[in-house]
Amino acid sequence: MFIIAGYLEVDPSERDAFVAAHQDLLRRGRQAPGCLDLAITPDPLHPGRVYNFERWESREHIDAWRAVADAPDTGIAVRDSNIMEYRVTDARPPFG
Repeated sequence: MFIIAGYLEVDPSERDAFVAAHQDLLRRGRQAPGCLDLAITPDPLHPGRVYNFERWESREHIDAWRAVADAPDTGIAVRDSNIMEYRVTDARPPFG
């Protein structure tokens, strides 16, 4: 399993537009083979921060999706980002 997670920062006045511009991408991505979870969400405490979370069955599934994803060109400048890829070798419920 692969997880891509982190955040990016945009101008606070453009954050909601940035998130909204990705709704179609999210809808299509969640239907892509190998997608277990996909989200682009605003941070409720930091007005310019947007979280990115992706969980995929394999690196091959991510690569196949990226080849056809056609991400929107929002025209919104990303001021900073901290998004990393994680390779998961084990998983279990965190509570109980």
